[in-house]
Amino acid sequence: MPEPLLRMRNIHKRFGGTQALKAVDLEIQPGQVHILAGENGAGKSTLMKILTGVHQPDQGTIEFMGKPFHVSHPKEAQLAGIAMIYQEFNLALHLPVHSNVFLGHEIKRYGMVDTAAQRRIARELFRLLDADVDTDVPVSLLGVAQRQMVEIARALSVDAKLIIMDEPTAALSGKETKKLFEAIRRLQKKEVGIFYISHYLEEFGEIGNVYTVLRDGEVVGGGDMETATHDGIIQLMVGRQIDELYPRSKHEFGGVQFRVDNINSPNGTNNTSLEARKGEVVGIAGLVGAGRTEFMRAVFGLDKARMNSLQVNGVTVMPPNPEKLTHHGVGLLSEDRAGEGLAQDMTIAVNITLPVPEKISRYGIISHAKQNQMCKDLISNVGIKAEHPNQKINQLSGGNQQKVAIARLVGADAKVLLLDEPTRGVDVGSKVEIYRIIDELVLEGKSVIMVSSYLPELFGMCDSLYVMSKGRLSRKYAVDEIDEDGVMALATGLKNELNVN
Repeated sequence: MPEPLLRMRNIHKRFGGTQALKAVDLEIQPGQVHILAGENGAGKSTLMKILTGVHQPDQGTIEFMGKPFHVSHPKEAQLAGIAMIYQEFNLALHLPVHSNVFLGHEIKRYGMVDTAAQRRIARELFRLLDADVDTDVPVSLLGVAQRQMVEIARALSVDAKLIIMDEPTAALSGKETKKLFEAIRRLQKKEVGIFYISHYLEEFGEIGNVYTVLRDGEVVGGGDMETATHDGIIQLMVGRQIDELYPRSKHEFGGVQFRVDNINSPNGTNNTSLEARKGEVVGIAGLVGAGRTEFMRAVFGLDKARMNSLQVNGVTVMPPNPEKLTHHGVGLLSEDRAGEGLAQDMTIAVNITLPVPEKISRYGIISHAKQNQMCKDLISNVGIKAEHPNQKINQLSGGNQQKVAIARLVGADAKVLLLDEPTRGVDVGSKVEIYRIIDELVLEGKSVIMVSSYLPELFGMCDSLYVMSKGRLSRKYAVDEIDEDGVMALATGLKNELNVN
Protein backbone atom coordinates (compact mmCIF):
# COMPACT_ATOMS: atom_id res chain seq x y z
CA MET A 1 0.00 0.00 0.00
CA PRO A 2 1.25 3.51 -0.74
CA GLU A 3 1.81 5.99 2.06
CA PRO A 4 -1.58 7.34 3.28
CA LEU A 5 -2.46 10.91 2.43
CA LEU A 6 -3.79 11.28 5.97
CA ARG A 7 -3.48 9.16 9.09
CA MET A 8 -5.32 9.86 12.37
CA ARG A 9 -4.42 7.70 15.35
CA ASN A 10 -6.03 7.20 18.78
CA ILE A 11 -8.12 10.39 18.59
CA HIS A 12 -10.02 11.23 21.80
CA LYS A 13 -12.33 14.16 22.43
CA ARG A 14 -14.58 14.95 25.37
CA PHE A 15 -17.09 17.79 25.79
CA GLY A 16 -17.91 18.07 29.48
CA GLY A 17 -19.38 14.75 30.52
CA THR A 18 -19.81 13.52 26.94
CA GLN A 19 -17.15 11.34 25.32
CA ALA A 20 -17.53 12.46 21.70
CA LEU A 21 -14.62 10.43 20.31
CA LYS A 22 -12.78 7.47 21.77
CA ALA A 23 -9.59 5.95 20.31
CA VAL A 24 -10.54 6.67 16.68
CA ASP A 25 -8.16 5.54 13.93
CA LEU A 26 -8.75 6.75 10.37
CA GLU A 27 -6.75 7.06 7.17
CA ILE A 28 -7.23 7.86 3.50
CA GLN A 29 -5.14 7.26 0.38
CA PRO A 30 -4.54 9.80 -2.41
CA GLY A 31 -7.38 9.68 -4.94
CA GLN A 32 -9.60 7.66 -2.62
CA VAL A 33 -13.23 8.35 -1.69
CA HIS A 34 -13.61 7.30 1.94
CA ILE A 35 -17.21 7.06 3.15
CA LEU A 36 -17.85 8.14 6.75
CA ALA A 37 -21.11 6.61 7.97
CA GLY A 38 -22.91 6.81 11.26
CA GLU A 39 -26.00 8.16 12.93
CA ASN A 40 -26.37 11.80 13.95
CA GLY A 41 -24.21 12.27 17.03
CA ALA A 42 -21.91 9.34 16.18
CA GLY A 43 -18.85 11.61 16.06
CA LYS A 44 -18.34 12.16 12.30
CA SER A 45 -18.58 15.94 12.43
CA THR A 46 -16.44 16.18 15.56
CA LEU A 47 -13.71 14.10 13.91
CA MET A 48 -13.73 16.28 10.80
CA LYS A 49 -13.75 19.47 12.89
CA ILE A 50 -10.61 18.23 14.65
CA LEU A 51 -9.03 17.61 11.26
CA THR A 52 -9.89 21.15 10.09
CA GLY A 53 -8.82 22.93 13.29
CA VAL A 54 -12.25 23.81 14.68
CA HIS A 55 -11.64 21.57 17.72
CA GLN A 56 -8.44 20.31 19.30
CA PRO A 57 -8.11 16.61 20.23
CA ASP A 58 -7.62 15.69 23.88
CA GLN A 59 -5.35 12.86 22.79
CA GLY A 60 -3.98 11.33 19.59
CA THR A 61 -1.84 12.18 16.56
CA ILE A 62 -2.44 13.25 12.97
CA GLU A 63 -0.12 12.92 9.98
CA PHE A 64 -0.85 14.64 6.65
CA MET A 65 1.26 14.01 3.55
CA GLY A 66 3.78 12.12 5.65
CA LYS A 67 4.35 14.87 8.25
CA PRO A 68 2.94 15.57 11.74
CA PHE A 69 -0.11 17.77 11.37
CA HIS A 70 -1.47 20.24 13.91
CA VAL A 71 -3.70 23.22 13.19
CA SER A 72 -5.56 25.51 15.55
CA HIS A 73 -7.80 27.28 13.03
CA PRO A 74 -9.70 26.28 9.84
CA LYS A 75 -7.70 28.84 7.82
CA GLU A 76 -4.49 26.97 8.70
CA ALA A 77 -6.02 23.68 7.54
CA GLN A 78 -7.15 25.29 4.29
CA LEU A 79 -3.69 26.71 3.61
CA ALA A 80 -2.22 23.27 4.32
CA GLY A 81 -4.45 21.70 1.66
CA ILE A 82 -7.52 20.46 3.58
CA ALA A 83 -10.91 21.93 2.67
CA MET A 84 -14.37 21.20 4.03
CA ILE A 85 -17.63 21.67 2.15
CA TYR A 86 -20.47 21.91 4.66
CA GLN A 87 -24.03 20.76 4.08
CA GLU A 88 -25.20 24.36 4.54
CA PHE A 89 -23.40 26.39 1.89
CA ASN A 90 -21.03 29.07 3.13
CA LEU A 91 -21.31 31.50 0.24
CA ALA A 92 -21.72 35.27 -0.05
CA LEU A 93 -24.87 35.39 -2.15
CA HIS A 94 -24.49 39.03 -3.20
CA LEU A 95 -20.96 38.58 -4.57
CA PRO A 96 -20.13 37.23 -8.03
CA VAL A 97 -19.01 33.63 -8.42
CA HIS A 98 -15.31 34.42 -8.94
CA SER A 99 -15.23 36.43 -5.70
CA ASN A 100 -16.75 33.51 -3.81
CA VAL A 101 -14.22 31.06 -5.23
CA PHE A 102 -11.38 33.15 -3.78
CA LEU A 103 -13.17 34.52 -0.72
CA GLY A 104 -10.68 34.78 2.14
CA HIS A 105 -7.66 34.07 -0.07
CA GLU A 106 -8.01 36.67 -2.78
CA ILE A 107 -5.45 37.03 -5.56
CA LYS A 108 -3.84 40.43 -5.19
CA ARG A 109 -1.64 42.60 -7.34
CA TYR A 110 -0.09 45.80 -6.06
CA GLY A 111 -2.23 45.44 -2.92
CA MET A 112 -5.48 45.27 -4.92
CA VAL A 113 -7.69 42.29 -5.75
CA ASP A 114 -6.76 41.04 -9.21
CA THR A 115 -10.30 40.46 -10.52
CA ALA A 116 -9.12 39.43 -13.99
CA ALA A 117 -6.87 36.71 -12.58
CA GLN A 118 -9.59 35.44 -10.26
CA ARG A 119 -12.07 35.30 -13.11
CA ARG A 120 -9.60 33.46 -15.38
CA ILE A 121 -8.59 30.86 -12.79
CA ALA A 122 -12.19 30.32 -11.68
CA ARG A 123 -13.14 29.55 -15.30
CA GLU A 124 -10.28 27.05 -15.50
CA LEU A 125 -11.50 25.35 -12.33
CA PHE A 126 -15.06 25.05 -13.65
CA ARG A 127 -13.70 23.61 -16.92
CA LEU A 128 -11.85 21.02 -14.85
CA LEU A 129 -15.12 20.14 -13.13
CA ASP A 130 -17.03 20.24 -16.44
CA ALA A 131 -19.43 22.64 -14.71
CA ASP A 132 -21.44 25.26 -16.59
CA VAL A 133 -21.15 28.20 -14.19
CA ASP A 134 -20.97 31.88 -15.16
CA THR A 135 -18.18 33.36 -13.04
CA ASP A 136 -19.58 36.90 -13.26
CA VAL A 137 -23.13 36.45 -11.92
CA PRO A 138 -24.03 36.79 -8.23
CA VAL A 139 -24.24 33.43 -6.44
CA SER A 140 -27.85 34.26 -5.53
CA LEU A 141 -28.79 33.59 -9.17
CA LEU A 142 -27.35 30.06 -9.17
CA GLY A 143 -29.20 26.83 -8.56
CA VAL A 144 -28.31 24.45 -5.74
CA ALA A 145 -26.15 22.19 -7.94
CA GLN A 146 -24.18 25.14 -9.31
CA ARG A 147 -23.61 26.47 -5.78
CA GLN A 148 -22.21 23.05 -4.86
CA MET A 149 -19.75 23.38 -7.76
CA VAL A 150 -18.73 26.83 -6.50
CA GLU A 151 -17.91 25.27 -3.12
CA ILE A 152 -15.80 22.58 -4.82
CA ALA A 153 -14.05 25.17 -6.99
CA ARG A 154 -13.23 27.15 -3.84
CA ALA A 155 -11.63 24.04 -2.34
CA LEU A 156 -9.57 23.49 -5.49
CA SER A 157 -8.52 27.16 -5.58
CA VAL A 158 -6.42 26.59 -2.46
CA ASP A 159 -4.90 23.50 -4.10
CA ALA A 160 -6.69 21.16 -1.70
CA LYS A 161 -5.24 17.67 -1.49
CA LEU A 162 -8.05 16.50 0.78
CA ILE A 163 -11.70 17.59 0.57
CA ILE A 164 -14.39 16.78 3.13
CA MET A 165 -17.93 16.71 1.73
CA ASP A 166 -20.74 16.77 4.29
CA GLU A 167 -24.10 15.61 2.84
CA PRO A 168 -23.24 17.06 -0.59
CA THR A 169 -26.33 15.62 -2.33
CA ALA A 170 -28.94 16.49 0.33
CA ALA A 171 -30.46 19.21 -1.87
CA LEU A 172 -29.61 17.78 -5.30
CA SER A 173 -31.78 15.95 -7.80
CA GLY A 174 -30.72 12.63 -9.28
CA LYS A 175 -29.37 14.30 -12.42
CA GLU A 176 -27.44 16.87 -10.38
CA THR A 177 -26.05 14.12 -8.13
CA LYS A 178 -24.65 12.31 -11.19
CA LYS A 179 -22.86 15.50 -12.25
CA LEU A 180 -21.40 15.84 -8.76
CA PHE A 181 -20.15 12.24 -8.87
CA GLU A 182 -18.52 12.93 -12.25
CA ALA A 183 -16.72 15.90 -10.71
CA ILE A 184 -15.58 13.73 -7.79
CA ARG A 185 -14.16 11.15 -10.19
CA ARG A 186 -12.19 13.89 -11.94
CA LEU A 187 -10.78 14.92 -8.57
CA GLN A 188 -9.78 11.32 -7.89
CA LYS A 189 -7.75 11.24 -11.09
CA LYS A 190 -5.83 14.24 -9.75
CA GLU A 191 -5.02 12.27 -6.56
CA VAL A 192 -7.34 14.36 -4.37
CA GLY A 193 -8.61 12.40 -1.37
CA ILE A 194 -12.25 12.82 -0.39
CA PHE A 195 -14.01 12.09 2.89
CA TYR A 196 -17.66 11.68 1.96
CA ILE A 197 -20.34 11.96 4.67
CA SER A 198 -23.85 10.92 3.70
CA HIS A 199 -27.00 9.24 5.00
CA TYR A 200 -27.92 7.93 1.54
CA LEU A 201 -26.80 4.31 1.50
CA GLU A 202 -27.38 3.99 -2.25
CA GLU A 203 -24.53 6.46 -2.85
CA PHE A 204 -21.94 4.51 -0.87
CA GLY A 205 -21.27 1.81 -3.43
CA GLU A 206 -21.59 4.15 -6.39
CA ILE A 207 -18.98 6.68 -5.31
CA GLY A 208 -17.05 5.14 -2.39
CA ASN A 209 -13.89 3.02 -2.34
CA VAL A 210 -13.75 2.29 1.36
CA TYR A 211 -15.92 3.04 4.38
CA THR A 212 -15.69 3.57 8.11
CA VAL A 213 -18.66 3.42 10.47
CA LEU A 214 -18.73 5.42 13.71
CA ARG A 215 -21.14 4.77 16.57
CA ASP A 216 -21.13 6.62 19.90
CA GLY A 217 -17.72 8.12 19.12
CA GLU A 218 -15.97 4.85 18.28
CA VAL A 219 -15.06 3.06 15.06
CA VAL A 220 -17.26 -0.05 14.93
CA GLY A 221 -16.41 -1.31 11.46
CA GLY A 222 -15.25 -0.58 7.95
CA GLY A 223 -13.63 -2.02 4.87
CA ASP A 224 -13.88 -2.07 1.08
CA MET A 225 -17.16 -0.95 -0.45
CA GLU A 226 -16.95 -3.80 -2.97
CA THR A 227 -17.65 -6.35 -0.25
CA ALA A 228 -20.02 -4.25 1.88
CA THR A 229 -23.81 -4.65 2.09
CA HIS A 230 -26.43 -2.07 2.98
CA ASP A 231 -27.83 -4.28 5.74
CA GLY A 232 -24.37 -4.76 7.22
CA ILE A 233 -23.61 -1.04 7.26
CA ILE A 234 -27.02 -0.23 8.79
CA GLN A 235 -26.50 -2.79 11.53
CA LEU A 236 -23.09 -1.28 12.33
CA MET A 237 -24.56 2.23 12.40
CA VAL A 238 -27.50 1.54 14.71
CA GLY A 239 -26.08 -1.39 16.69
CA ARG A 240 -29.03 -3.65 15.90
CA GLN A 241 -30.75 -5.38 13.02
CA ILE A 242 -33.38 -3.24 11.29
CA ASP A 243 -35.87 -5.71 9.88
CA GLU A 244 -37.81 -3.19 7.84
CA LEU A 245 -36.42 0.07 6.54
CA TYR A 246 -39.87 1.34 5.54
CA PRO A 247 -42.42 0.23 8.17
CA ARG A 248 -45.71 0.49 6.34
CA SER A 249 -48.97 -1.11 7.41
CA LYS A 250 -51.99 -1.76 5.23
CA HIS A 251 -53.88 1.53 5.18
CA GLU A 252 -57.66 1.73 5.08
CA PHE A 253 -58.70 4.92 3.29
CA GLY A 254 -61.65 7.07 4.31
CA GLY A 255 -63.16 10.06 2.57
CA VAL A 256 -61.25 13.04 1.23
CA GLN A 257 -59.85 14.91 4.22
CA PHE A 258 -57.92 17.63 2.42
CA ARG A 259 -58.39 19.14 -1.01
CA VAL A 260 -57.01 22.20 -2.76
CA ASP A 261 -58.33 23.18 -6.19
CA ASN A 262 -56.55 25.14 -8.89
CA ILE A 263 -53.94 26.94 -6.77
CA ASN A 264 -51.74 29.61 -8.33
CA SER A 265 -49.01 31.58 -6.60
CA PRO A 266 -46.55 34.23 -7.79
CA ASN A 267 -43.61 32.02 -6.79
CA GLY A 268 -44.37 29.41 -9.44
CA THR A 269 -47.31 27.16 -8.48
CA ASN A 270 -49.55 26.95 -11.55
CA ASN A 271 -53.12 25.64 -11.87
CA THR A 272 -52.49 22.80 -9.46
CA SER A 273 -54.89 20.61 -7.48
CA LEU A 274 -54.31 17.89 -4.87
CA GLU A 275 -56.35 15.73 -2.52
CA ALA A 276 -55.59 13.39 0.37
CA ARG A 277 -57.89 10.84 1.99
CA LYS A 278 -58.08 9.82 5.62
CA GLY A 279 -55.46 7.19 6.34
CA GLU A 280 -53.40 8.02 3.24
CA VAL A 281 -49.77 8.99 2.71
CA VAL A 282 -49.56 11.17 -0.41
CA GLY A 283 -46.13 11.85 -1.85
CA ILE A 284 -44.98 14.75 -4.02
CA ALA A 285 -41.94 13.95 -6.16
CA GLY A 286 -40.03 16.24 -8.48
CA LEU A 287 -36.69 17.83 -9.18
CA VAL A 288 -35.13 20.50 -6.96
CA GLY A 289 -36.64 23.82 -8.02
CA ALA A 290 -39.83 22.27 -9.42
CA GLY A 291 -41.94 24.24 -6.93
CA ARG A 292 -42.80 21.60 -4.32
CA THR A 293 -41.81 23.67 -1.29
CA GLU A 294 -43.48 26.72 -2.81
CA PHE A 295 -46.67 24.69 -3.20
CA MET A 296 -46.63 23.59 0.45
CA ARG A 297 -46.02 27.14 1.67
CA ALA A 298 -48.80 28.53 -0.54
CA VAL A 299 -51.24 25.84 0.62
CA PHE A 300 -50.48 26.66 4.27
CA GLY A 301 -50.96 30.38 3.66
CA LEU A 302 -47.35 31.38 4.27
CA ASP A 303 -47.07 32.79 0.75
CA LYS A 304 -49.72 34.58 -1.25
CA ALA A 305 -51.74 32.44 -3.64
CA ARG A 306 -55.03 32.33 -5.51
CA MET A 307 -57.13 29.19 -5.55
CA ASN A 308 -60.65 28.08 -6.29
CA SER A 309 -61.05 26.47 -2.88
CA LEU A 310 -59.29 24.73 -0.01
CA GLN A 311 -61.28 22.25 2.07
CA VAL A 312 -60.47 20.39 5.26
CA ASN A 313 -62.95 17.62 6.10
CA GLY A 314 -65.52 19.27 3.86
CA VAL A 315 -65.14 22.71 5.47
CA THR A 316 -63.99 25.49 3.16
CA VAL A 317 -61.08 27.49 4.61
CA MET A 318 -60.68 30.60 2.49
CA PRO A 319 -58.47 32.48 2.27
CA PRO A 320 -56.07 30.08 4.00
CA ASN A 321 -53.59 31.27 6.60
CA PRO A 322 -51.56 29.38 9.23
CA GLU A 323 -53.85 30.35 12.11
CA LYS A 324 -57.02 29.21 10.34
CA LEU A 325 -55.46 26.00 9.07
CA THR A 326 -53.99 25.11 12.45
CA HIS A 327 -57.46 25.63 13.96
CA HIS A 328 -58.90 23.24 11.36
CA GLY A 329 -56.23 20.61 12.02
CA VAL A 330 -53.61 21.24 9.34
CA GLY A 331 -49.92 21.44 10.29
CA LEU A 332 -46.75 22.14 8.30
CA LEU A 333 -43.25 20.77 8.89
CA SER A 334 -40.82 23.09 7.10
CA GLU A 335 -37.88 21.78 5.07
CA ASP A 336 -35.75 24.50 6.74
CA ARG A 337 -35.56 23.00 10.21
CA ALA A 338 -32.91 25.37 11.52
CA GLY A 339 -34.10 28.57 9.85
CA GLU A 340 -37.88 28.49 10.30
CA GLY A 341 -38.95 25.06 11.51
CA LEU A 342 -37.82 25.32 15.14
CA ALA A 343 -36.72 28.02 17.57
CA GLN A 344 -33.18 26.77 18.08
CA ASP A 345 -32.42 28.74 21.25
CA MET A 346 -35.65 27.71 22.98
CA THR A 347 -36.48 24.52 24.82
CA ILE A 348 -38.19 21.38 23.59
CA ALA A 349 -41.18 22.26 25.78
CA VAL A 350 -41.58 25.73 24.32
CA ASN A 351 -41.22 24.49 20.74
CA ILE A 352 -43.76 21.70 21.15
CA THR A 353 -46.41 23.86 22.82
CA LEU A 354 -46.05 27.07 20.78
CA PRO A 355 -49.16 26.40 18.61
CA VAL A 356 -51.40 25.35 21.53
CA PRO A 357 -51.03 27.78 24.47
CA GLU A 358 -54.64 27.05 25.46
CA LYS A 359 -53.70 23.44 26.29
CA ILE A 360 -51.12 24.44 28.89
CA SER A 361 -52.60 27.59 30.39
CA ARG A 362 -55.23 28.51 32.92
CA TYR A 363 -56.85 31.95 33.03
CA GLY A 364 -54.26 33.07 30.46
CA ILE A 365 -51.28 31.99 32.57
CA ILE A 366 -49.05 29.13 31.39
CA SER A 367 -48.91 26.17 33.74
CA HIS A 368 -45.37 24.80 33.58
CA ALA A 369 -46.60 21.58 35.15
CA LYS A 370 -49.11 21.09 32.30
CA GLN A 371 -46.50 22.09 29.75
CA ASN A 372 -43.94 19.61 31.09
CA GLN A 373 -46.48 16.79 31.31
CA MET A 374 -47.69 17.34 27.76
CA CYS A 375 -44.10 17.38 26.54
CA LYS A 376 -43.10 14.27 28.47
CA ASP A 377 -46.01 12.39 26.92
CA LEU A 378 -45.09 13.51 23.40
CA ILE A 379 -41.36 12.87 23.95
CA SER A 380 -42.25 9.32 24.92
CA ASN A 381 -44.79 8.78 22.13
CA VAL A 382 -42.60 10.15 19.36
CA GLY A 383 -39.37 8.68 20.72
CA ILE A 384 -37.34 11.86 21.22
CA LYS A 385 -33.97 11.22 22.86
CA ALA A 386 -33.53 14.12 25.27
CA GLU A 387 -32.42 14.68 28.85
CA HIS A 388 -35.56 16.65 29.82
CA PRO A 389 -38.26 18.88 28.28
CA ASN A 390 -36.28 22.02 29.13
CA GLN A 391 -33.30 21.00 27.02
CA LYS A 392 -32.61 23.47 24.20
CA ILE A 393 -33.30 22.43 20.62
CA ASN A 394 -29.78 23.23 19.43
CA GLN A 395 -28.42 20.60 21.85
CA LEU A 396 -30.28 17.80 20.04
CA SER A 397 -29.19 15.76 17.04
CA GLY A 398 -30.82 16.48 13.68
CA GLY A 399 -33.03 13.41 13.93
CA ASN A 400 -34.31 14.36 17.36
CA GLN A 401 -34.91 17.95 16.26
CA GLN A 402 -37.05 16.63 13.42
CA LYS A 403 -39.02 14.48 15.85
CA VAL A 404 -39.67 17.56 18.00
CA ALA A 405 -41.10 19.30 14.92
CA ILE A 406 -43.37 16.31 14.28
CA ALA A 407 -44.34 16.14 17.97
CA ARG A 408 -45.49 19.75 17.73
CA LEU A 409 -47.92 18.78 14.96
CA VAL A 410 -49.14 15.78 16.94
CA GLY A 411 -49.59 17.94 20.05
CA ALA A 412 -51.65 20.40 18.01
CA ASP A 413 -54.00 17.54 17.02
CA ALA A 414 -53.18 17.93 13.33
CA LYS A 415 -55.38 15.77 11.15
CA VAL A 416 -53.53 16.74 7.97
CA LEU A 417 -49.72 16.86 8.15
CA LEU A 418 -47.80 18.67 5.42
CA LEU A 419 -44.26 17.29 5.69
CA ASP A 420 -41.60 18.97 3.54
CA GLU A 421 -38.46 16.77 3.33
CA PRO A 422 -39.16 15.14 6.73
CA THR A 423 -35.93 13.08 6.79
CA ARG A 424 -33.40 15.42 5.14
CA GLY A 425 -30.10 15.29 7.01
CA VAL A 426 -31.39 12.54 9.31
CA ASP A 427 -29.55 9.27 9.97
CA VAL A 428 -30.91 5.84 9.08
CA GLY A 429 -32.06 4.91 12.58
CA SER A 430 -33.95 8.17 13.02
CA LYS A 431 -35.43 7.85 9.54
CA VAL A 432 -36.96 4.50 10.45
CA GLU A 433 -38.41 6.00 13.62
CA ILE A 434 -39.91 8.91 11.66
CA TYR A 435 -41.39 6.46 9.15
CA ARG A 436 -42.90 4.52 12.06
CA ILE A 437 -44.49 7.72 13.40
CA ILE A 438 -45.94 8.52 9.96
CA ASP A 439 -47.37 5.02 9.67
CA GLU A 440 -48.97 5.23 13.12
CA LEU A 441 -50.51 8.63 12.32
CA VAL A 442 -52.23 7.42 9.17
CA LEU A 443 -53.49 4.32 10.97
CA GLU A 444 -55.30 6.77 13.25
CA GLY A 445 -57.04 8.25 10.19
CA LYS A 446 -54.76 11.24 9.68
CA SER A 447 -53.59 12.32 6.22
CA VAL A 448 -49.90 12.87 5.42
CA ILE A 449 -48.76 14.86 2.39
CA MET A 450 -45.03 14.40 2.02
CA VAL A 451 -42.48 16.16 -0.22
CA SER A 452 -39.25 14.24 -0.70
CA SER A 453 -36.33 14.34 -3.13
CA TYR A 454 -35.49 10.74 -2.21
CA LEU A 455 -37.49 8.41 -4.46
CA PRO A 456 -36.89 5.20 -2.44
CA GLU A 457 -38.49 6.98 0.52
CA LEU A 458 -41.55 7.98 -1.49
CA PHE A 459 -42.04 4.51 -2.94
CA GLY A 460 -41.38 2.93 0.45
CA MET A 461 -43.85 5.03 2.47
CA CYS A 462 -46.52 6.47 0.17
CA ASP A 463 -49.87 5.11 -0.95
CA SER A 464 -50.11 7.52 -3.89
CA LEU A 465 -47.87 9.96 -5.72
CA TYR A 466 -48.05 13.26 -7.53
CA VAL A 467 -45.09 14.49 -9.58
CA MET A 468 -44.38 18.21 -9.85
CA SER A 469 -42.73 19.79 -12.88
CA LYS A 470 -42.36 23.55 -13.33
CA GLY A 471 -44.93 24.32 -10.65
CA ARG A 472 -47.61 21.93 -11.88
CA LEU A 473 -48.66 18.57 -10.46
CA SER A 474 -49.31 15.44 -12.46
CA ARG A 475 -52.44 13.43 -11.97
CA LYS A 476 -52.56 11.29 -8.85
CA TYR A 477 -50.97 7.84 -9.23
CA ALA A 478 -51.38 4.82 -6.98
CA VAL A 479 -47.84 4.00 -5.90
CA ASP A 480 -47.96 0.61 -7.64
CA GLU A 481 -48.94 2.06 -11.05
CA ILE A 482 -45.78 4.12 -11.56
CA ASP A 483 -42.05 3.41 -11.21
CA GLU A 484 -38.94 5.57 -10.74
CA ASP A 485 -38.42 5.94 -14.48
CA GLY A 486 -42.01 7.13 -14.83
CA VAL A 487 -41.52 9.66 -12.06
CA MET A 488 -38.39 11.03 -13.72
CA ALA A 489 -40.13 11.23 -17.10
CA LEU A 490 -42.85 13.37 -15.54
CA ALA A 491 -40.39 15.44 -13.48
CA THR A 492 -38.23 16.30 -16.49
CA GLY A 493 -41.19 17.01 -18.78
CA LEU A 494 -40.59 14.01 -21.07
CA LYS A 495 -44.08 12.83 -20.12
CA ASN A 496 -47.02 15.13 -19.50
CA GLU A 497 -50.05 14.01 -17.48
CA LEU A 498 -50.95 17.17 -15.63
CA ASN A 499 -53.65 17.44 -12.98
CA VAL A 500 -55.64 20.39 -14.32
CA ASN A 501 -59.20 21.22 -13.31
